[in-house]
Amino acid sequence: MNSQSQKLGDLATRFFAYAQLRQKETVRTGELQEELAISPARERDLLRRLARSGWIVRLRRGLYLVPPSIPAGRYSPGVYLALQKLMEDREGTYQICGPSAFSHYRLSEQVTNITYVYNNRISGERIIGSLRYVLIKVADQRLGAISSFTTPDGARAVYSSKARTLMDAVYDWSRFNGLPRAYDWIRGSLSMGECVGELVEATLSFGNQASTRRIGYLLDTLEQPKSLLKKLKSSLNPTRALIPWIPTKPQRGRINREWGLIIND
Repeated sequence: MNSQSQKLGDLATRFFAYAQLRQKETVRTGELQEELAISPARERDLLRRLARSGWIVRLRRGLYLVPPSIPAGRYSPGVYLALQKLMEDREGTYQICGPSAFSHYRLSEQVTNITYVYNNRISGERIIGSLRYVLIKVADQRLGAISSFTTPDGARAVYSSKARTLMDAVYDWSRFNGLPRAYDWIRGSLSMGECVGELVEATLSFGNQASTRRIGYLLDTLEQPKSLLKKLKSSLNPTRALIPWIPTKPQRGRINREWGLIIND
């Protein structure tokens, strides 16, 4: 028995032996009673003590994330693994978005210790161990246009694509403090030859009327292909109402009726 096992005690050591033998990444309340021959009360106490001591991490009530081996210190799962297991439990679809994606794509130098997530199951803030998440519940049709990779620990990291991230900086500007800086991000991305078509498709698929007007006007000023601008215009509903180019500034400026905007920069 190693020093870590001695610190854990017999029951906790048996717990980790069970988890490792079965290659368990998560453990649920109720499954240990027969395996370890313990009562429901003792099971609850065991899981509570292990989580409180940092040996395992509570994903939600009754569900715990277990390290692949007895940790040398407090167990700290990666951002992607904890999120993946949380959403698998809810059978949800998700993608990392907002400030987290801004940083991932190096659009912003601002680093956030909160992970923002669009998903179709959970809404609100969630703390998992030392990790913080803002879970934004959206309709199924607002999920898509993703870019993913697998981390060294086998977790799947799912981000909104760069084009989708740029669009959401305009669409969800009030939540993500996206305007007017998103306009500069789009200008910079297009100047590097990145595909404007992906941005247009993301806008048509996941945007709304306001984001379509704003992105359409911006692409128009950047003299992007007329065929793409026509796609955006054809998706707009007829209206005489005007919206501001920069929503946080006073609505004073020249009028662009083609895109229905007050250019208040």
